[in-house]
Amino acid sequence: MSRTRVYAAADAALLRALADDRPITPERVTAASQDEEDEYDALLTAAEQGPVVVCAELDDEDGQIVLRDVQSFHVDADASGDLAWYAPQELAQVIALLAAR
Repeated sequence: MSRTRVYAAADAALLRALADDRPITPERVTAASQDEEDEYDALLTAAEQGPVVVCAELDDEDGQIVLRDVQSFHVDADASGDLAWYAPQELAQVIALLAAR
């Protein structure tokens, strides 16, 4: 069974839920194809909807997201408009970035 990559906007509350090992069900964006440009467009679309983008791979694209599904977090860490990449293990740092704003 192939997994579907989704991009979901998240705020601090959703990130804390992930940190507490609780599932989240945010709105999500899927790429039109696996083409790199389509994936990037999906990432940017999700970024317009919230301060952090959660990139996850799911068996069911409409299913809940749990931390083990997360591939990365993307956040405009320095207000430059460029999204910085964070590993799932850096979730506490991403939450701290949001708290510092």
